[in-house]
Amino acid sequence: MKKQRPVNLDLTTIKMHPAANASILHRISGVIMVFAIGILLWVLSLSLSSAEGFAQVQAMLDGVFFKLIILGILAALIYHLLGGIRHLFMDLGHFEELESGNATAKLIIALWVVLTAVVGVWLW
Repeated sequence: MKKQRPVNLDLTTIKMHPAANASILHRISGVIMVFAIGILLWVLSLSLSSAEGFAQVQAMLDGVFFKLIILGILAALIYHLLGGIRHLFMDLGHFEELESGNATAKLIIALWVVLTAVVGVWLW
């Protein structure tokens, strides 16, 4: 067995294609949504606990920090939904080639940016 194998540990030199970036973003958005469930359940519990709790949630929604958290959660949800639809089409045998896979990856990333901007404007 050859002991002197080339190893590239410098991740900045690796050029990833758009489909790889889309796949990584899909996984990251899924992890974000797992943590978002806890935040959203806490907010729901607080808002349903009493009238004061509901008023507290309303006050939090008026703050910039909480709006950014909600925007991040919605951005993760939007991307994960778009990426999931892309994966469903790929499971059906469409867009599996390198060129079409990269094109759909670029498309969902562009759609994600546009839809997140629309949600951000709506939220503010």
